[in-house]
Amino acid sequence: MSAQAEIGVIGGSGFYSFLDDVTEITVDTPYGEPSDSLFLGELGGRRIAFLPRHGRKHHLPPHRINYRANLWALRATGVRQVLAPCAVGGLRPEYGPGTLVVPDQLVDRTKTRTQTYFDGEPLPDGSQPNVVHLTFADPYCGPGRAAALAAARGQDWEPVDGGTLCVVEGPRFSTRAESRWHARQGWSVVGMTGHPEAILARELGLCYAALALVTDLDAGAETGDGVSHEEVLKVFGENVGRLRDVLFDTVARLPVTRDCACVTALDGMDLGIELP
Repeated sequence: MSAQAEIGVIGGSGFYSFLDDVTEITVDTPYGEPSDSLFLGELGGRRIAFLPRHGRKHHLPPHRINYRANLWALRATGVRQVLAPCAVGGLRPEYGPGTLVVPDQLVDRTKTRTQTYFDGEPLPDGSQPNVVHLTFADPYCGPGRAAALAAARGQDWEPVDGGTLCVVEGPRFSTRAESRWHARQGWSVVGMTGHPEAILARELGLCYAALALVTDLDAGAETGDGVSHEEVLKVFGENVGRLRDVLFDTVARLPVTRDCACVTALDGMDLGIELP
């Protein structure tokens, strides 16, 4: 497929309605169907491919998202930089609802998700990936993070620069004991969708940065009945406008020419398969 976009956005349904001249396309991948069609358009002179992470009807829970197909489909359209807004719970009292965190670290506590393209398993076309071990010490793209931080400050929304996103399996929220344990580890926020997106992006040589909106204090960090889905949706809805503005400004600030470590992540590797 010829390049049709340069920047990918994986997020909640509706962001793509603000793009110019949106084109909906379907992309076949060796890993099955992505969460939904890709919505291509232009924003500030940059070509964008938007993918609803949970599907446009929000019918896919976090553990059933086909992350491999999603990232593969984005790369197949020409995407090389990915922004990933997400809703998270705060693990520190000062990270209350409405806080924007741009994490620089990640902890994987998922259980059932396939999180590599390089598992040695044959693909439908008969090709077979090798087993490849990539460096993942710094899971997020530095220039992507810098663009998100500058965009937030430009919108008078002071972000948290750095911190650890703990990704749990879901779809349930954490118990109080789990939440308190996460907080004792020094982690910042907890979510359900930030992994394996990050590592799959790295395995495809893509830049990846997360913008994490705190919608609640996680169960162990608050009193009362704990987190509810209704509470998360309410706070997200109250902040979606300015999150959209920050996201779109981040797109404009992303470098046109990539010179970060993400670009060379696969150098010297014998992948065994051809990337799109």
